[in-house]
Amino acid sequence: MGLRNKLKSANKSIREIDAERLIDRFEKLRLAPLSELEPRFRTKACGEVKRMTIKPRSGIPSTEIVINDGTGEATVIFSGRRHVAGIEHGHCIVVDGVPHLDRNRLVFLNPAYTLLPQSDN
Repeated sequence: MGLRNKLKSANKSIREIDAERLIDRFEKLRLAPLSELEPRFRTKACGEVKRMTIKPRSGIPSTEIVINDGTGEATVIFSGRRHVAGIEHGHCIVVDGVPHLDRNRLVFLNPAYTLLPQSDN
């Protein structure tokens, strides 16, 4: 059985391995997966920061991050902030807010957030 598992994992892509790692990390928090979130309903969601950019929105600088929990992605926008304390690439956070759909992507605008401790993995 051990050899079979090793052969299966050898055939997985890096993206699949990363998704499994994230799903395992976040399942104990018992929050809804990003792929199942409904727009316009207050929710808590968690994910690992995959991308960070600073973009002007209506002339105001905004930090835009993309989080991933292994099942999907969501964009989190902090308006009027060039930097958000504690949020860095690879860090894990829980966001609390009301997501909406913007060009087919799930977006949280200025949500409350909680930093999760870094894992040892």
